[in-house]
Amino acid sequence: MSESAKPFLKWAGGKQRLLPQLRLFYPQQFGRYLEPFVGSGAVFFDLHGLDRLSTAHLSDSNEELVNCYRIVRDAPDELIALLAEHKRLHSREHYYSVRARFLSKDLTLAQRAARLIYLNKTCFNGLYRVNRKGQFNVPMGRYKSPAIYDEKQIRAASQALQGTEVAVRHFRECLEIARTGDFLYFDPPYHPMSDTASFTSYTDAGFGVEEQRALADLFHALDRKGCLVMLSNSWTPFVLDLYGGHRIERVQAGRAINSKADRRGRIREALVLNY
Repeated sequence: MSESAKPFLKWAGGKQRLLPQLRLFYPQQFGRYLEPFVGSGAVFFDLHGLDRLSTAHLSDSNEELVNCYRIVRDAPDELIALLAEHKRLHSREHYYSVRARFLSKDLTLAQRAARLIYLNKTCFNGLYRVNRKGQFNVPMGRYKSPAIYDEKQIRAASQALQGTEVAVRHFRECLEIARTGDFLYFDPPYHPMSDTASFTSYTDAGFGVEEQRALADLFHALDRKGCLVMLSNSWTPFVLDLYGGHRIERVQAGRAINSKADRRGRIREALVLNY
């Protein structure tokens, strides 16, 4: 079951479709695996399916996302039962009622995880976006019959996550945790391709130019520490300049999140490696 584990969430910039290209660049040997912007976890699940993992540490600054991973790992039965109830109640009224209570503190951790998955599978394009107050504000998607959850998929993901640390952690903190020989994959919010293309609202803190510079500084520090580092970002002059001293490969990705269908399609992405 664990060999077929796949992401249980949709995620902006998720790497599921890019995996055939990314596999060409995985290091042949490494110690532990660290993923500080876990998102949908596509690379983690891929490495697990390839039997390439010994110890993994997943983290993100998004508390709701980290809680969801923990519940999938530790309480899949309870989560599946809660998702079944969401599926039974699903309607426009139910969606907006659940969304309105996104900041509510009177839910259990399992209820919060089920809420996130329900909103993720029924909102527009599976987008995760919050305002400055941390309120989820994505409108309901136009799905006739959304699947909402797949029991086998959740159980497979739960098995793959056994023994994996999942933590709320700022990306800068991984410098203290990483060891020589560890493999780290960074998939941060991308630097915008244009002034109108910015999408960084995965948390209420956002992710702008200064965060991109701090991430590049971290990449260089991990390189000096003897870690193996791979990073995805947009193919822009700013990104190419930040990582100009390292190997930069070009990959072709599909852009799915755009309000206009004719603006979705294949775009270039940068894959930065220090090996």
